[in-house]
Amino acid sequence: MRTVRESQPTIVRYVEAVNSGIKSYNLSRCAIGFVLRGSKHIHYDDTNYVISRGDIFFLGVGTHYIENIPEADKPFEQVVFYYSASLIQRILLHLSVNYSLNITNSHRCEQCTRLNHIATAASYGMRSFFSYVVSDLRDERFVSDETVENIKMTELIYLIISHSEGCLKSKVLHHSDSANDNFEQIIYANIFRDLSIEQLSSMTNRSLTSFKKEFRRHFDQSPHRWFIHQRLLHSRLLLVSSTKSISEIGNECAFPNTSHFIKLFKKRYGQTPALYRHNHLNIPLAPQASDEIRQAAGDRI
Repeated sequence: MRTVRESQPTIVRYVEAVNSGIKSYNLSRCAIGFVLRGSKHIHYDDTNYVISRGDIFFLGVGTHYIENIPEADKPFEQVVFYYSASLIQRILLHLSVNYSLNITNSHRCEQCTRLNHIATAASYGMRSFFSYVVSDLRDERFVSDETVENIKMTELIYLIISHSEGCLKSKVLHHSDSANDNFEQIIYANIFRDLSIEQLSSMTNRSLTSFKKEFRRHFDQSPHRWFIHQRLLHSRLLLVSSTKSISEIGNECAFPNTSHFIKLFKKRYGQTPALYRHNHLNIPLAPQASDEIRQAAGDRI
């Protein structure tokens, strides 16, 4: 297995013949990718963002709920570059010093702030770039050549930042700050651990007040609300993608008290976990789940 180094990008071509449903992916590095065939769906609560064939996308550090859908009788296919903030900083410095590239970032919109991904139709130059990358990935020499990968990563970043201001450029430059990268990595790595805000602030080397301000700047919510939301999001995925019991899912998502988990889930989504699973999968209900649904129906009336 190839060792991943923070100073080195990783370029991978993925081919998926069947739709395996929604899966969670926890990224420790940012990713920039291009959909060659099929479509990629990013799920946030009940909103589904579609990344189509010919689109370039960015995924930030953290958990993403993704469904890759093949195209008719052809498999889903994509190329993805994984990289760290320190690598981008090095590339940006190289472009600035050696090529006098003026790097600016004046774009900021609600979508850039709210979402941890972005997607846009690729330009002709970007499509050509990825077609060459696909050809190179078929060559065994390319896969193991770190120099080539660094050159390709540098070329990709140049193509992105040399264009006019936009969401993709803004996301890439924003996530080039290693301080931001480290802060978010620590937060995402501890979503399902029973840690206090004081413990998290200590892990990020910040005072409690500074931590709360920094957290809101990154996630636009208080820590408590954000962590509950992320845990409930993951529980929803497990309800429709696994056969685990409600209590098992609650435990896995850091809700050891099943009754409290059910109460929080219902408050967020308007129905109990068992009813949500039943409505989305149309599977037979266990006796205790049936009682739960009847109770929920009574509450609505």
